[in-house]
Amino acid sequence: MGHTNAYFADWETLDQEKYLILDYYFESFIDPFEAAAHLCQEQSTAQWKRVDVDEDLRPQFGSKVIDLQIEREPTTPSLPYQIENWNKLWGVRVKIAYPLANFGPRIPNMLTAACGEGAYYSPGIYAIKLHDIIFPYGYLEQFEGPKFGIEGLRKWTEVYNRPLFLGVIKPNIGLAPEPFGALAYQSWLGGLDIAKDDEMLCDTEWSPFAERTRVLGALREKAQQETGKRCVYLANITDEVDKLLELHDIGVKNGADMLMVNAMCIGLSAVRMVRKHTEVPLVAHFDFIAPMTKAPFYGIHSRVITKLQRLSGCDMIIFAGLGARMKTPKNEVFTNIAECINPMGPIKTALPVPAGSQWAGSLGPLHKMMKSTDFAIVPGRAVFGHPAGPKAGAMSLHQGWESVEKGVELSEYAKDHKELAQAIVQFNS
Repeated sequence: MGHTNAYFADWETLDQEKYLILDYYFESFIDPFEAAAHLCQEQSTAQWKRVDVDEDLRPQFGSKVIDLQIEREPTTPSLPYQIENWNKLWGVRVKIAYPLANFGPRIPNMLTAACGEGAYYSPGIYAIKLHDIIFPYGYLEQFEGPKFGIEGLRKWTEVYNRPLFLGVIKPNIGLAPEPFGALAYQSWLGGLDIAKDDEMLCDTEWSPFAERTRVLGALREKAQQETGKRCVYLANITDEVDKLLELHDIGVKNGADMLMVNAMCIGLSAVRMVRKHTEVPLVAHFDFIAPMTKAPFYGIHSRVITKLQRLSGCDMIIFAGLGARMKTPKNEVFTNIAECINPMGPIKTALPVPAGSQWAGSLGPLHKMMKSTDFAIVPGRAVFGHPAGPKAGAMSLHQGWESVEKGVELSEYAKDHKELAQAIVQFNS
């Protein structure tokens, strides 16, 4: 391949506000530098000049390798593809500066460049995974990001100095509005901050969205008056894109004061559309992310998805957390937590929600590891499967947090708090 130098540059010589950085790992069965040049060409200026025209589009529009490290000498491939010379694969980490002029502040077009045909079908590359995208400040200024952020969510929920307690109303596909609402109502009476639809529940025959939000909106208001505490109903509006704003308006009018989308199922551009429209907090659920992120040497790292959901405007981001059920390494969980709260130019923070079979006993370990109260837990069974019902389940969460605040062992604190004691038996049985 000729002219490979056109796809290499010293980062310090570039106008850094005009590029974002794509950080990949790839395996190559050809010379790694040649493979990296192919990657840059395929994702930016393939067929970089017209026949019989004296031009070169690469200086202006070509992506450029700014760092390349050989991480692994030729060895066995990570994927079960059948190729010749499979025992000569290099493991390579490469950073590529990509010109923003090629796509502008458009997430679909940015992902077409970073994760499209050019990246995943580039000559000589056997496996590839996008590990990170680093944005210049000026580019971030063109996005809305979260409307509320962590500080705004605190004001919205009136919860300060502790984690937020979400509860997933079960079963996951929902119930008719009245029994579904009765469960939510009991949980609010017990002090649950946010009762939510599960990600599977949408606008169904047995639980029409308009009727469900009307019933839960009224019960939310009733519980709020009876407890004197802010109660929130988080309704799932995931649907076809052309129905999202209609469902948003119905839900908010009926009293759903927080909305959830399965962000990658509807698409990040659709999330951004809802963010521009809404006046209530927007929550992202983590469906359709694992298929892209779980393979160690192929696809996209989950941190990229978390970062893009925040950029799209999600105030709260639910992702796979700790514990055996989530099958996620601890360092990846904490990477996603960091991507919710790390500085990101003018983009507000998002509240991290590391999910996975949580209960009152999850609060202490999470708080100790995170060294912060800026997170939420999202139990289902711990609230709505509590032996004494949803009210007791919600109470057990508060009792679990009280034990953390007072520095008392959970089992000791449970001696005088029966709801917590029942939760301990439930989760240890």
